[in-house]
Amino acid sequence: MPVCVLSEGAGSGAQIPTHLTSIPILLISNSTDVSNKTVKGKVVRKGPLVLLAADNFILKTVIQEEDSQADASSINVVLMGTLAKDFNQAVNQGDVVVASGFTVGKSPTVHKDKLHPCNLLMSGDNACIYVFRLPPPRDPTSPPAVKRGPAPSTEVSRPPKTQKYTYVGLGDLKTGSVVNVYGVVVFFKQPFKSRGTDFCSSLKITDQSNQKIGCTIFCDKLENHPKIFKIGDIVRMHRVKTQFFNDSITLVNTFGFSVVTFDGAVGANVEPRTSSLSFHFDREDCRTVEELRSWAARQAVISSVSTTPLSAVQPKAYFDLTCQLLAKAPIDTTCTLLRVWDGTRCPHTLLKVIVEPNVMVGPTSFSIDRENLIANILVYDNHVEFAQQLKPGDFLRIYNLRAIPGSSKVPGLTSSQSVEVDHLAFHLHGGTAFGRGIRVLPENSPDIQELKRTIKAFPEDDELNDSTLLEIWGTPPESLGDVTAESSTDSLRASERNCTHDIEPVTLSELKRSNLGRVHHVRAQLRSYKPHRLHQALKLYCSKCTSMQDIPDDELVAHLFLEASKESGPCSPPPWLLSGQIDAPRDNPGSLKQPLTVHLSSQLVSENRTKELIFLMGSTLEETRQLVSGYQNIIPVRSSGGHLTLLDLSAPFLFRGRRKYYGCRRCSEPALRELCAEGVEPIDETIIAKALGIQLLQYVLLMAFEVQDPTDTLEAFLWRDAKSFFGVSPEEVAASQEAQNCIHQTMDSLCPPGGSTGERPWLDLCLMASRTEDDGGQKQPCYQICHTAFTKPPSTHSDPEPA
Repeated sequence: MPVCVLSEGAGSGAQIPTHLTSIPILLISNSTDVSNKTVKGKVVRKGPLVLLAADNFILKTVIQEEDSQADASSINVVLMGTLAKDFNQAVNQGDVVVASGFTVGKSPTVHKDKLHPCNLLMSGDNACIYVFRLPPPRDPTSPPAVKRGPAPSTEVSRPPKTQKYTYVGLGDLKTGSVVNVYGVVVFFKQPFKSRGTDFCSSLKITDQSNQKIGCTIFCDKLENHPKIFKIGDIVRMHRVKTQFFNDSITLVNTFGFSVVTFDGAVGANVEPRTSSLSFHFDREDCRTVEELRSWAARQAVISSVSTTPLSAVQPKAYFDLTCQLLAKAPIDTTCTLLRVWDGTRCPHTLLKVIVEPNVMVGPTSFSIDRENLIANILVYDNHVEFAQQLKPGDFLRIYNLRAIPGSSKVPGLTSSQSVEVDHLAFHLHGGTAFGRGIRVLPENSPDIQELKRTIKAFPEDDELNDSTLLEIWGTPPESLGDVTAESSTDSLRASERNCTHDIEPVTLSELKRSNLGRVHHVRAQLRSYKPHRLHQALKLYCSKCTSMQDIPDDELVAHLFLEASKESGPCSPPPWLLSGQIDAPRDNPGSLKQPLTVHLSSQLVSENRTKELIFLMGSTLEETRQLVSGYQNIIPVRSSGGHLTLLDLSAPFLFRGRRKYYGCRRCSEPALRELCAEGVEPIDETIIAKALGIQLLQYVLLMAFEVQDPTDTLEAFLWRDAKSFFGVSPEEVAASQEAQNCIHQTMDSLCPPGGSTGERPWLDLCLMASRTEDDGGQKQPCYQICHTAFTKPPSTHSDPEPA
């Protein structure tokens, strides 16, 4: 919310939302719960507006409680973004303001300015400044004071005038006039791109006259359009022109147009929704809104249409959904996947969409219980551009969503997504018919409060908030200049972000005070890392049950092979296998060993592809390793009860060159089955695992980085994006000494053994902030490094001239 200039002479309690309560400045501390709290004070100092980047501003001001002169009753307030720009234009030194939607941080200038040890940070949609400009007291019975002077003219002193607005009822509109109107929304479309440069939104409103008037609004910025969330909302429009079109009067915006929207529910707070720099709002406006609410509640034709939860969705229905975005991914240029939930479970089998983890924005996997509550929504055509701006954690209302039963294939995924039958698919089709579109709802919306209560009842709730209120480190502009200078030093930069997030970098102290469920950009140095032994960082990860385990050590695997070789008695192989023997590798030329039994696919033998796959029985681990150079794929097997079976999944189920592959014991249903290899080239680990009923485990690198900047330190994990960070895959690291050397060289470059902090390069990191549970069941913040690649920093010393 922007700066709100309230009418002169009105009490603050009448115009500030009733759910907000005031707190004295002296009682503010870092541990104070400031949700739904306000701070009131007089602006005693107003700093300059500082431009950080394009359309990103910062401004620092000091407010003081009106009846106190103590330094501790004065507090620094730091405003960012559009709010800072609005404050600079609408607020003057000496004005009385009320701040809401702020966070509290430690003041870095307390020893210098001797003010309150904390500061207030204001940024984002929830932050608001209410401004009061009270005129000086004046006796209404006394005549105006006349100032006389030697000049023949006189000057009359008058109080400043307050602009009064006149509103025309919808039943009294005349063609060709510019008017101000109130109305109840009976239909609306979300803003969409017009053929020109503007966005266009259309709505239809009514009032006590029962006249329904269409409105068309063209604005180049989305934020200047009415923030309508549902039918029944109330809009107030200033400076709209009446036109006669299609045998009826319509309204269009003109120069100076402004619009304010209110919740239409009876009993809801009269809280304006607008992006205007400042706007007039007094008791008369409040009365008008309440009258329209009461009237609309009695009209069945404009009763508010409630949204449908996932638990009540029926096939073939069109419905509006209020939900929270958990993750998203592009499918192709005309379709985007949104993964959402509302805390309820759809009774129908829902469409499953498989995408590559590296294209997913947000978490790539969830617990099984959470996954059962998630709906996959496919967004098409003109809605794709808006979906690209959404962030995980946003609360959404999706209008005119369609539930399509039956068979469906996901566009753009024909190679990996099979046709699913008897499921329910959610589609948001292109176009704007029937109000079709997506709207981001603010966290303080009553509907979102209800949604949060539903989500909170879920036992494994990893609360994701859409609020990203940031705290400023330092005092502008001096401290900001220092940070900017440091950030512009690229000579020691050792990483670069490869994400598409359009967000400004923050300091670590800002990040740690921000809400979770967001991505952040930071610049920091590596202070330490663990583990230092690379083999301890390599793990096996199951994408199905999301479990992670250590790689079995060679001693355990060797023991499993040895025990299996002792059981290599007679057995009856399945009919699709052909049996034979090969010589076991010898430790030295004079040694003798028993030949090893091998089984080959009859299909591959008929195609003369005998080197592509063998089932090997009775070999030790070392013998298997020596044979990998002669065969592309080796599957170890053993005899059990006279039948051929796979080894225990604690051992690798497949050897491919120097690479070993493991299966998940929890998710696999291993069985020796015939591999359909006709027309399949090459045969890889994925095809083999699927044929054997094995859930393939992925190699991952899991490392903990302790990073630091001048404001704080923070521990961040690197695992999902380790491949893009190091430039080598964990699978290569597990099999290649060259890849292992690459990791060691990278870490030595980022954190030189025995080197000072000043010698370490700076990292431009993209961090995902989420919440997890520790061993004691306590929820803790968790930070993951994503979308970041290591780049070798240039040498700070010139190379010597060749001799």
